[in-house]
Amino acid sequence: MEKQGKFIVFEGIDGSGKSTQISLLADRLKEMGISHCTTAEPCEGPVGVMIRQILTGERKMDNRVIAALFAADRLDHILNEEYGMLNKIENGTTVICDRYYFSSYAYNGVDMPMDWVISANSQSSRLLKPTVNVFIDLDPDTALERIARNRQRIELFEKKSRLEKVRENYFKVFEQMPEETVLIIDGNQTPEAMSEEIWRKIKGYFS
Repeated sequence: MEKQGKFIVFEGIDGSGKSTQISLLADRLKEMGISHCTTAEPCEGPVGVMIRQILTGERKMDNRVIAALFAADRLDHILNEEYGMLNKIENGTTVICDRYYFSSYAYNGVDMPMDWVISANSQSSRLLKPTVNVFIDLDPDTALERIARNRQRIELFEKKSRLEKVRENYFKVFEQMPEETVLIIDGNQTPEAMSEEIWRKIKGYFS
């Protein structure tokens, strides 16, 4: 039977450098000949498209609806026959994902009771748990400076007071869920140094 792929999730507040690290890890796995793919949440499916429109201000919806949409998009991302992560992992492909349920806990947990958000995502956490969550920790001021440099448009959740609460929520829920494997990486390092530290800590999963 083919060996299962790994499920590597990158987490962090906006501007923390996840995309760069995902790209560097994907390059490394490619060099090693390890079957892999990269993906992100919200995903490219119909629910994900709607969420992206909300985040950029094209659509307006109540925070409760937004939190439920994220949970629905995640289930689609796991189970969809065409682009579902579960199929890929079961068929031996390592999936590197930009955000997963910890993002919902941290972001939607600012507006909603955390217990509700955890419960709304309970099917996802039962269906597919990350092999490892890589959390890139960066203070909101630095993150927002990076966003301002690299982007023309600020999204719905990208405000300092909100990002401070999001960061607090991440640590709160990490403490609440000791059964999850979470690596906390200092986001103030150079991208190269960060990439080396991440690889040092996760390479055992690929040996």
